[in-house]
Amino acid sequence: MKKKINILIVEDNPDDFFLLKEILESSDEAEFEIFHEYGIEKAKTAAKNNQIDAAIIDLSLPDSFGIDTFFTFHKLFPLIPVVIMTGSRDHELALEIVKKGAQDYLFKGDLSAASIVRTLRYAIERQHLTTKLKDALEQVKQLKGMLPICSSCKKIRDDKGYWQQIEAYISKHSDATFTHGICPCCIQELYPEFVNEKK
Repeated sequence: MKKKINILIVEDNPDDFFLLKEILESSDEAEFEIFHEYGIEKAKTAAKNNQIDAAIIDLSLPDSFGIDTFFTFHKLFPLIPVVIMTGSRDHELALEIVKKGAQDYLFKGDLSAASIVRTLRYAIERQHLTTKLKDALEQVKQLKGMLPICSSCKKIRDDKGYWQQIEAYISKHSDATFTHGICPCCIQELYPEFVNEKK
């Protein structure tokens, strides 16, 4: 069974839109539900009112042009993976926009069924991975703030009032793992004979 993917295409050129539409509708890999808008303002409304899995956005629209086209949309819908499309051969601009948060880019004239479908599927998957990473980092932020820690043994008091080793506490609140070693100061204090032998 084909996976259903909702795609928002923001393209003011009818020929380019119908080419994309034809390519997506003929795909054997997924079933695409296509939403189409001619400008960025209506695209924002479409994204707000529908469940959009990914967006293909032309950088040259009647109401927006260039990198601002991407920023206008991405600022409001950061979780929707965006593939930008441009008719120029400006690879530097395309790469710059990807660095700013777009998932990928397509050049008009180089469009093929395989490349478009693959680009969209990779964009959606990368966005999911990015979102998971951000969620994990948010969980790590729980460790910020004041933590009651023993000034002697360095145990941490949890929310229930129990004292735990710092490794156990951090492992419970994050995905961190620990390896153990001895710092130079502790070597000097605990094993001074070894330090003196080296001298």
